Amino acid sequence: MGAFSIWHWVIVLLLIGVPVFFAVRSATKPSEKPGALVGFGGWLMLLAIGQALSPLRTLADLANSVKGYRQLMSLPNGSMAVYGEVALNLAFLALQLIVLVSMLRRSHSFPLLFLFQWVAIPVVFILDTILISSTLAVPVNQVLAGDALVAPIASFVVTGIWVAYVYKSVRVRNTFDRASAAGRVASA
Repeated sequence: MGAFSIWHWVIVLLLIGVPVFFAVRSATKPSEKPGALVGFGGWLMLLAIGQALSPLRTLADLANSVKGYRQLMSLPNGSMAVYGEVALNLAFLALQLIVLVSMLRRSHSFPLLFLFQWVAIPVVFILDTILISSTLAVPVNQVLAGDALVAPIASFVVTGIWVAYVYKSVRVRNTFDRASAAGRVASA
């Protein structure tokens, strides 16, 4: 893959910046009836769809890695590297599922769990890099060769934008608020 030109960066910034601008603007814009903004609608619906698909993406990434795992198993310490990486990915998958369930249950802990999931992205990547580098005795710069950083950085940035939305949005506050959740249970 060739180097990114300035025009590629402009396109990427526009693709990320325009939706972020509108999401932040709509999240901070005072509503005429802020109490009416409850439930999965608007930008929160997009977040819910993304959160529901994120465990499937993690499973697909694991499935796509099977061929590479088979090749690694024949190397010295390869099985330890494979089992360690699979364990890290399964732990991250478990966190994604916990966040998804808390979101679907409209738990007041969802925003904090979503923040933890965001922080887990670089933590899992760094642990995986250290694991692969140390078990296979490969320099870190070789582990990070090519476009190995692109997906984790993109995921971290996009999820960070959603974290900002979660902590600014009136709809999110109303949907995952303890008091409004108790009121929904009482009225059900």
